[in-house]
Amino acid sequence: MTADLARPKTPRRGRVRLLAGAACAVAMAVSAVAVAGVAHAEADRTVSSNTTGTHNGYYFSFWKDSGDASMTLLADGRYTSRWSNSTNNWVGGKGWATGTRRTISYSGSYNPNGNSYLALYGWTRSPLIEYYVVENFGTYNPSSGATRMGSVTTDGSTYDIYRSQRVNQPSIDGIQTFYQFWSVRQQKRSSGTITTANHFDAWARAGLNLGTNHSYQVMATEGYQSSGSSDITVREGGGTTPTTPTSPPPTGSNCTATLTAGQQWSDRFNLNVAVSGTSNWTVTLNLNGGQSLQNSWNAAVTGTTGAITARPNGNGNNFGVTIMSNGNWTWPTVTCRAS
Repeated sequence: MTADLARPKTPRRGRVRLLAGAACAVAMAVSAVAVAGVAHAEADRTVSSNTTGTHNGYYFSFWKDSGDASMTLLADGRYTSRWSNSTNNWVGGKGWATGTRRTISYSGSYNPNGNSYLALYGWTRSPLIEYYVVENFGTYNPSSGATRMGSVTTDGSTYDIYRSQRVNQPSIDGIQTFYQFWSVRQQKRSSGTITTANHFDAWARAGLNLGTNHSYQVMATEGYQSSGSSDITVREGGGTTPTTPTSPPPTGSNCTATLTAGQQWSDRFNLNVAVSGTSNWTVTLNLNGGQSLQNSWNAAVTGTTGAITARPNGNGNNFGVTIMSNGNWTWPTVTCRAS
């Protein structure tokens, strides 16, 4: 069995032809944005047929071979997706028209039911390489059937490194023979920072050399004969991880709570919470299924599962929590209201 979600490669031909055929148009679109600037934020846009382009300053791609998968492009680097079992194979995401050794932060929710993955995904030429940094996946490890080449520890986890080869298969340059490079995170997550250079360097140390000419690089959601949804925000830069809001603050309230990543272990992770707009606040963290609160500091926190509530305890507007993952590494959603 080969890698790449064990999906048939022939149906993907339409996708790669689309991407290759749209290269000039994408380049012109990117140039136009760079020269003219964006006077107003672009409206939300839902795509459900094969297309690529730019939206609010980010490159995006969407491809499916059948079914009702769709992706909604939102503000900045945010997109949502949904797909059902009627979809054979689909992939989409936001990122950049040209890949590089950038540090990428992303956050949100990823809810697969079956064969799916969440990954930083890109291509190079000279030589032609398809690469993945897999952050999370459903019931099937997409590197299955590949050759293990080592590991790299970065961004709070160990990633297993693999290589696989595709012989006379569709690519961004038509039917070609090419290698796939994989970094697969051992502790799944749906939010965090990816230091791309660390993966590129680890691959090189293992004898896996990317090409000198980079094509696109996106934070992608993919599903194969499965169902699910995702809500992902991506941006360039490390440190503070972007937070995907799930609901606006109450009318008249300037209270904002922002999550950033703390230390992570094999069974739990820390989150830092910064509150702004008021010094008298109530913050609610909605833990995901299986998760529980292990510890907290600099706030009075009530509850251990589900919705937990934090209020000031005299230690300022920044506090932290330790969450037992129980295999669920998706960050909780957060809301804030002025008390």
